Amino acid sequence: MPRPPAHASRDGVQRGSIDAVLRTRYAGTRKLRLNYELVGAAMAPVVLVAGGISAHRHVAANAVDPSAGWAQGLLDAGRTLDPAKLRVLAFDYVGADGSIDAPIDTADQADAIALLLDALGVDVLAGYVGYSYGALVGLQLAVHHPQRLRKLVAVSGVHRPHPYAAAWRALQRKAVALGRLQCADEQGLSLARQFAMLSYRTPEEFAERFDAAPEVCNGQVRVAAEDYLDAAGAKFVARVSATAWLRLSESIDLHRVDPAQVGVPVSVIAVEGDRLVPMDDAVALIEGLAGRGRLRVLRSPYGHDAFLKETDRINALLASELFAGSAVTGPAVGVSA
Repeated sequence: MPRPPAHASRDGVQRGSIDAVLRTRYAGTRKLRLNYELVGAAMAPVVLVAGGISAHRHVAANAVDPSAGWAQGLLDAGRTLDPAKLRVLAFDYVGADGSIDAPIDTADQADAIALLLDALGVDVLAGYVGYSYGALVGLQLAVHHPQRLRKLVAVSGVHRPHPYAAAWRALQRKAVALGRLQCADEQGLSLARQFAMLSYRTPEEFAERFDAAPEVCNGQVRVAAEDYLDAAGAKFVARVSATAWLRLSESIDLHRVDPAQVGVPVSVIAVEGDRLVPMDDAVALIEGLAGRGRLRVLRSPYGHDAFLKETDRINALLASELFAGSAVTGPAVGVSA
């Protein structure tokens, strides 16, 4: 059983950690510290929000941590995830601190969520919003712990990785491995992130933003997008370790779920032009859910990153999907003090 949480609390924000023992699929039984942030009105229904492999527990600025979160804007006043009417829970993924240098299964993350809910005294989540890797973890939670959530919204994430996307990630991991051979871990990870940016975004966006003639600098040709890619790589290596990124990247490719075993209603939000999660895979998931799923399609030039860039449109979809057929009323899902 997880130990009770240690936390700081202020103005409806609870931020802390729990110590837990997790039996993983590939890395053995591990003693872990699960870091979380819980924001919102006391005794309100709890919705868990989980993002990509570089996301973390800080979703948006709050009284305890005023810095911008990874999904800044989605928790603003009047939004579907407004903490004035919900409690929004997020956590740091298992392995995100680089402490596990072994394969990590998305089902391990789902089991960790169950331990966290136990420690916080949350019997059932009113909803789960998962984007990218977070959608994969949500599907595992709906298979292994369906009694812990009422509704799953899976954005840009399905039941299995597409072989094309897996090939992209394999090349990114080779870039990190090459960097390590050259004693240049940061350069390898930066290059991997730059490769990733090309898979997250679309050719249409690059055509609009970087349609400028190349320049010759110090005898070498430099194209218009390189400053953007370099900045993305530098920002990433400043906050993510190579080990954490490698193992969570692998975790995406290990992911497998049988849609027939998903035990809760699922809204699948797919993005046209998403090069990592093609529309055909979203349709296959819906078909496998056999009546327990609903597909919504978002057209965006931002591809896989649409969840992070299209705040207004994502909020509108969450408004129609997260509590479809129900209201955010009735018995509260309590959280222990």
